[in-house]
Amino acid sequence: MRLILLGPPGSGKGTQAQRLVQRYGIIQLSTGEMLRAAVAAQTAVGLKAKDVMASGGLVPDDIVIGIISDRLDQPDAAKGFILDGFPRTVPQAEALDELLKKKRMRLDAVIELRVNESALLQRVESRVAEMRARGEEVRIDDTPEVLTKRLASYRALTEPLIHYYSERRKLLTLDGMMTIEHVTREITRILAAIGAVEAKASSKPGAAKPTAKSARLAGGKASKARRAPRKAAKASRKGGKMVSKGSKKPIRKAAASSKAAGGRKTTKAAKKVTKKRAKA
Repeated sequence: MRLILLGPPGSGKGTQAQRLVQRYGIIQLSTGEMLRAAVAAQTAVGLKAKDVMASGGLVPDDIVIGIISDRLDQPDAAKGFILDGFPRTVPQAEALDELLKKKRMRLDAVIELRVNESALLQRVESRVAEMRARGEEVRIDDTPEVLTKRLASYRALTEPLIHYYSERRKLLTLDGMMTIEHVTREITRILAAIGAVEAKASSKPGAAKPTAKSARLAGGKASKARRAPRKAAKASRKGGKMVSKGSKKPIRKAAASSKAAGGRKTTKAAKKVTKKRAKA
């Protein structure tokens, strides 16, 4: 399973990514964590990123792609991965496509969590107000002002990816304003529908799948059961015991035989009369 999660800040990408990791045993690839890990491991790509980060600049796309490439070569990435926070731009998406093509990997889906931005801002405002009322410290990056800037950046840089992946028939959109549990169920249903994961064989545990042999046996028993009433009706018609359509047949035969017998008696009487007249 190889997925990309798209959505603005606060859409719940991180929460859903963790649930997928726990359920399916795949890894979550975060560019920030990968950069820090590469720098700590002092890999060739990590050393390049370290120099850029030390100067306060943005790490170029080719370095980020190099770090992702190294990470995908590790054994724990064999089951699959979720990319969260990358790609952020169309050029990054194109570079990722080339990387996966070289590694003979296929991207299963890009799941977009679509949310209402005004509702997100209201959530943050309510959360900040509650934290301040309790005397708790509010994070600098967890304020409506910061979220407004991040949303604007998302619209400018990342939203074009929706069109990019939609053209490639990889995009699947969900309502991110649903409850966490509902979103999780919808993601699971979508992954089963596209064949990224196996669907449940049966709703009841331990239920056996019908085999071709059992289906034929069941069909034979059903056809025998359907034929039984017909045989009984046929037998009853022959015996003339049941008052039904078939019972009229024996009655007609009896009437015909009685008529024939009466006819024979009438003929004999007529012959006797003829003989008497001839003698006279």
